[in-house]
Amino acid sequence: MANEKSKSPAVALPAAPLTLDGSFILHQMFRVRWSAWRALADSDQKHILDRTVARFAALEQSKDEPTALFSLLGHKGDLMILHFRRTLDGLNQAELQIAHSRLHEFLEPTTSYLSVIELGLYEASVKLYAELTAKGLQPGTGEWNREVEAELAKQRNAAAPRLWPEIPQRRYLCFYPMNKYRGESKNWYSEPIAERQRMMREHGMIGRHYAGRVTQIISGSIGFDDWEWGVDLFADDPLVFKKLVYEMRFDEASAVYGLFGAFFVGLRFPAAQLGTLFEGKTPSFA
Repeated sequence: MANEKSKSPAVALPAAPLTLDGSFILHQMFRVRWSAWRALADSDQKHILDRTVARFAALEQSKDEPTALFSLLGHKGDLMILHFRRTLDGLNQAELQIAHSRLHEFLEPTTSYLSVIELGLYEASVKLYAELTAKGLQPGTGEWNREVEAELAKQRNAAAPRLWPEIPQRRYLCFYPMNKYRGESKNWYSEPIAERQRMMREHGMIGRHYAGRVTQIISGSIGFDDWEWGVDLFADDPLVFKKLVYEMRFDEASAVYGLFGAFFVGLRFPAAQLGTLFEGKTPSFA
């Protein structure tokens, strides 16, 4: 009994991992109103396209706050416009620019997705939380918060290129939203942070096998949109999307806890090729 009384209970680490947040992202998907477009005189089509191309050409040349165009496959839309911006205000401005363009009269929104680039710091969080707890510090106290902010500042400096990236110059894009499962018997959010760390490490190892073949950008959308995360995969070979997502299905984080939304696959093209799309031809990436 004496030995049992002397044992101190294990201190639970904070549940939420630290995150770093970067560019805000807006995906806009549109269906072209082809009948209305074809009813226009050639001169009107040319005037609208000339002005729109000039507008998008300026947007896609920005390295800090870029926009990119994609020709979508399937019934979910014809055109996807992807924006990276430093602020929500910047995203709103980009959206309004498109809404107030003449071309918008011939675009029917099918869906959109709002998120912010997120780097989850599971490894660093568990290590830091354990160290602070061992020192006897309590979450939420001034000293705890100062230590956390110091760690975030260090991580933020190291990860700056990943937080504020350009839109990768790859031909193909696969975008999908996803959740972590919250069921009666299995619930991601009820698992201890150390367990979630272990599963996310295994999950990440699969992605590393595809380094160089695919560029992955994860964005957080909790509190912003209907799902919890958005995933953008950029590649020059679209089969990589199938292979990567399929392989990830077998790791524990996905097999037990992953829920996936609709998938959108598009072909990137420069603004100068917008007229080709509206002629009913596949725009080139050149």
